[in-house]
Amino acid sequence: MGKFSRMGNDLYTGRKSINFVGRKWLWYSISGVIMVLAVLGVAVKGLDMGIEFVGGAEYKVVNVPAGSMQQSAVDDLRDAVAGTGFDAAQQPVVTTSGNDGILVQVKPVTAAESREIATVIQETTGVDPGDVNPTEIGPSWGKEIAKRSAIGLVVFLVLVVLFIWAYFREWKMSVAAIVALAHDIVITVGVYALSGFEVTPATVTGILTILGFSLYDTVVVFDKVRENTKNLRESRQSYAEAANLAVNQTLVRSINTSIVALIPVGAILYVGAVQLGASTLKDLALALFVGMAAGAYSSIFIATPLLVQMKSNETAVQQAERRAAQRRKALEADRYAAVPTFTEDMPVEDEPGFDEDEEGAPVSGGSARPPHAPEAMGRGRIAPAPTRPVQQSAASGRQQPTRQARSKRGKK
Repeated sequence: MGKFSRMGNDLYTGRKSINFVGRKWLWYSISGVIMVLAVLGVAVKGLDMGIEFVGGAEYKVVNVPAGSMQQSAVDDLRDAVAGTGFDAAQQPVVTTSGNDGILVQVKPVTAAESREIATVIQETTGVDPGDVNPTEIGPSWGKEIAKRSAIGLVVFLVLVVLFIWAYFREWKMSVAAIVALAHDIVITVGVYALSGFEVTPATVTGILTILGFSLYDTVVVFDKVRENTKNLRESRQSYAEAANLAVNQTLVRSINTSIVALIPVGAILYVGAVQLGASTLKDLALALFVGMAAGAYSSIFIATPLLVQMKSNETAVQQAERRAAQRRKALEADRYAAVPTFTEDMPVEDEPGFDEDEEGAPVSGGSARPPHAPEAMGRGRIAPAPTRPVQQSAASGRQQPTRQARSKRGKK
């Protein structure tokens, strides 16, 4: 952790830097490939909508024996319903209800299929035939859920645009944040299609949650960008350099925040999908896990490079870029101009005045001479080679003239 902390400090101070902004086309390409795969997954495989959205059949089992209320018995019932071979019953949702009840939900089935599924449930749980009560579920409730979710999403995006514009006074930051949010949503939906998980109301809840997480990460980075680019003329940096420094300064924080958030969500996903097989848990956890990971990526690799690209045509940004280019050119021509100023954390070098023998080797008690730096090359920095030995000047014994202050000239 100490090495990681030192790296974070070097990234924050600028001693080390990762060129996020300069490699924007690489990040765009990676995101483009992932998004194309996500769109193809939705178009080819499609989304597996839950019965809340498409309707189906629900079987309420009452007076269940205590032994059938255990998790192993519930898993056996789920396998038995899926083993009927009906397409609508391949992914049944089996949950307990109260102390002696079980709910089994499947997609729309015919009357004959419904009777066979009820028989399998009765035989597996050991209840009487009258204790299995089938009910048809219509898709109207699911349509209402989808409608309200769409309205909530639109309202959320409008509020995001207004908030970022009001906070940063920069509409281009709003656009970059919305693009990052769309990037996260597309990837999450594509993963759902490719994984075959059912889309349930818990999925909708998870997607709305990751929008807030992704926006939080983006706003933190943008706030640092605004701080670094407030006075570009004084900082003698281009907008791209200042924005890239902001991403490096928030990189360690973003990584730590994402890891802390992903660990418990990953544990819920594992328990829900592997241990319990509970649909609500795994659907919510998958949306959160994929969305949080995509949000951490987009806030660093997509939002900030896109913001810099959109602002590259502004006059003030172009002037700052020219000043930074001229400064880089001057530093390349004059190496001595790049000598760093003194700071408290500079490494301590050997003190002068050490002892040497005639061959230049250190004697006892002395220290080795530090290696000589290579001679700097640049304008006016190379002394001319002497043409003859330096001799004592005749003028050295005479009194040299002194220059008086202007206020005392001509006065006696």
